[in-house]
Amino acid sequence: MSKTILITGATDGIGLEAAKLLANEGHRVLVHGRSAAKLEGAVKAIGGDTQAYLADISRTADVQRLSDEVIADHQKLDVLINNAGVLKAPQTVTADGLDLRFMVNAIAPYMLTKRLLSLIPRNGRIINLSSAAQAPVDLTALKGCIEMDDMDAYAQSKLAITMWSYYLAGKLADGPSVLAVNPGSLLASKMVKEGFGIAGNDLAIGAIILRRAAVDPDFSNVSGRYFDNDAGAFGNPHPDATDPEKVSAVMQAIEAAISQLLNT
Repeated sequence: MSKTILITGATDGIGLEAAKLLANEGHRVLVHGRSAAKLEGAVKAIGGDTQAYLADISRTADVQRLSDEVIADHQKLDVLINNAGVLKAPQTVTADGLDLRFMVNAIAPYMLTKRLLSLIPRNGRIINLSSAAQAPVDLTALKGCIEMDDMDAYAQSKLAITMWSYYLAGKLADGPSVLAVNPGSLLASKMVKEGFGIAGNDLAIGAIILRRAAVDPDFSNVSGRYFDNDAGAFGNPHPDATDPEKVSAVMQAIEAAISQLLNT
């Protein structure tokens, strides 16, 4: 049965490759990106029943507009894949004073997910891109108060999205499912090339696991779990991701950051 699937950050990398796989199977793929030119190219490359959405999710207004447009265009969203991510950038502080990595990799996906929940059925799926790189979250850094090393910011933001995956899964006991996925380390994405100066591993490794997580029956009852594609199996994220007190502290900080963003 054809599904409607939104993939953020799908104009290149594993997001684009996963979109191609899903469109080729007949699913309606909603492709998000922040470059109009790259979106146009992605839609042509993906083919099938594809719809483009332009937004810079480092900006609160764009996250709101993206969700509003998806809600206006669709009565149901079967799968949301929060794939967009950033490691390095010329400017790592957003216009609102937050670290770009925390905003794009963790806070904006949470905002978007909460705003789209009304479209996602109980048997729907929310798939969050985690990473093998996970580091304890500095709450002061999450609030945007200190300068950060690129890799440290990235690793903290990836633990943050893993933590909110665990939290939201607990809140949505009747569904939809919330799954955090490490799609594979050092895949041949623009991020890896810029961050590590290496070609990286085959993008298909990550694309295939995102496709499986989105539509395969064996991923239908996995809410609150973590899939480590380096091991090819469900596993354990950083211990903080399932520590109720630490999860609660991070969620309070994320909710406070969103409240401030929406009121400025």
